[in-house]
Amino acid sequence: MNRRMRRFLVPFVALAMVSGCAAPPKHPRFTPSGQIAPGAAVPPGPDEHVPAFAADPYEPFSRADAIAIALREWRLFGRPVDDDPPDSRPPPLPEDKPERMAGLWERVGEYWWISQYPDAREVAWTGMHNGAGNVFPADQDGSYAWSAAFISYVMRIAGAGDRFPYSANHSTYINAAAAGTSSVLRAQPPQTAPDLGDLICTGRGNSHGLRFASLPTAYGFPSHCDIVVGKRPGMLTVIGGNVDDAVTVKHVPTTPDGALAMPDGTVVDTRYPWLVVLKVLYDR
Repeated sequence: MNRRMRRFLVPFVALAMVSGCAAPPKHPRFTPSGQIAPGAAVPPGPDEHVPAFAADPYEPFSRADAIAIALREWRLFGRPVDDDPPDSRPPPLPEDKPERMAGLWERVGEYWWISQYPDAREVAWTGMHNGAGNVFPADQDGSYAWSAAFISYVMRIAGAGDRFPYSANHSTYINAAAAGTSSVLRAQPPQTAPDLGDLICTGRGNSHGLRFASLPTAYGFPSHCDIVVGKRPGMLTVIGGNVDDAVTVKHVPTTPDGALAMPDGTVVDTRYPWLVVLKVLYDR
């Protein structure tokens, strides 16, 4: 090897040695109360399930991209709309659940695989399979609810990088926003008007009566969040995952200036006790 060739190769060899010895990047892990767990980090290879364009985002974290991704997934599921009160429809037959249909159960599996950290137990779930690849009974799908995975997927693919507190539970990022431990989310009371791309969240089940003043909680709680994809005076259009076992649109009534609740805290929508607006701090 001549001297000129050695001068050319040495810097690249040195760079390879430095790169090979570098510590893997660490991502904060959030507890159910939205706090960063002390000393907790994802094992090596935290981005191994994430496409290259999102792992080290090619483009700034974009409001327009998040909305477009949510709308794309809604179209994939057949553009369903559900403006009925919750639980007012009879449960569908197992074969009618979109999450279990050919081509869609796999898509739910992609939400899990991409949105969660690689050491999470949920990464191997699909719309109809548990982590061992076995089909679970359709009436047990509540144990495999994927609505938070859907929101996490949208944020991940839109370029949030390691700033979003990805989780299988909405309460994790609700609490992170309320606790101030998320660099990309801010919790606001329902008297706040959300912008396009923001999240609106409500309690479910035994947390149905939870109020903004109680946040952050010291525990995880049943909840649901949707992303705002459209707004006009007195009405929001939102998209959520695992609504009627699909990615579904809802229309949410608001005050004339776009808030979920009136100044006295009364929520305009009589179907859902909207708890919090999560303002998303997009790069653009």
